[in-house]
Amino acid sequence: MKIGVEAEYWVIDESGELATETDELFDVSEYIVPEFVAPLIEIQTPPVSGTEELRREFGRTLRTVSDAAEDKGQSLVPLGTPLTRESLEITSERGRLLKSMYGDDMEYAMNCAGTHVHFDRGNVVRQLNLLTALDPALALVCSSPYISGNRVACSSRAAVYRYESHTTFARYRDLWDYVENEDQWEARIDEQYHTLQVLARESGIDPETFGNYFHRDDTVLTPVRLRHKSPTVEWRAPDTALPSQIIRLVSEMSNLLQQTEYKDVTIGETGVRTEQIGIPPFSELRELSEEAIKEGVASLRVQDYLTTMGFDVSRYYPISQRIENGWTLPREEALRLRREYANEFKNDVEMLTGGT
Repeated sequence: MKIGVEAEYWVIDESGELATETDELFDVSEYIVPEFVAPLIEIQTPPVSGTEELRREFGRTLRTVSDAAEDKGQSLVPLGTPLTRESLEITSERGRLLKSMYGDDMEYAMNCAGTHVHFDRGNVVRQLNLLTALDPALALVCSSPYISGNRVACSSRAAVYRYESHTTFARYRDLWDYVENEDQWEARIDEQYHTLQVLARESGIDPETFGNYFHRDDTVLTPVRLRHKSPTVEWRAPDTALPSQIIRLVSEMSNLLQQTEYKDVTIGETGVRTEQIGIPPFSELRELSEEAIKEGVASLRVQDYLTTMGFDVSRYYPISQRIENGWTLPREEALRLRREYANEFKNDVEMLTGGT
């Protein structure tokens, strides 16, 4: 099974402020692409065959962009949000169109940095349902308890992105129920794509412009997506994090996804067994996900569930649970934290690449 990663990182200057000039970073590698606000960049990998190849390819690109940023007096930061409230300007046409539809709800997306993992399509229904059931694994890499200077949750990114949206848009961001067959998934996408077309038209976006920037494959921004162009199944639940932690998580996820080729995925008693993988009823999963977002691995219930599903929870050190502060975060402390974790990021990349 081929896998690929897209990880978003904030770019800061030497003081810890978000950088406004990042265009030169995109020239150093084809695997570095812009997001729709200037201080946020995405690091991609080509499809790889396993953990060691992922470590090599991911590490190589991260080292390239980290060195290029350092030459400009900049650093990359592995935090799920910028911690404080920021005035960020949208820099892409798709982003501006989304803003015209989503309105103030776009504020949440503009302040979120996540990790997206692509797995080769196999038994699609099993893959979709297992990735849905593994949503609580986001707790393993929660990387920002603050957004807009307020403590919100272990993954403040997931909390606001999923739960603070207007009900009109929640369907495009929240976790979807399990599916019985692929046709059911496709029908859901068709419905949401049609609804988005209507919302765009009501926002003054003409059909041709809409068609140029929005495609059926990228209609929804849910934690699990089925991609036809790639073709992959995509998991979008976790925050961005230190690269070594992302690689560890992707390795464990990939091991589980590969088992869907020869094991049934059934709702009932949870756990990985010889002939099947058991996942919880969706109502129970929703509770686990909400607890994972709010408390992370500090929740014993989440720990027990992830252990049952085959994760070695003891090998993860989520950034969120290392940030010990009050209910609000002063700006100077936020800048200090950005600098601190930019330094951790640099050390982590050097470890991945052998310091060469």
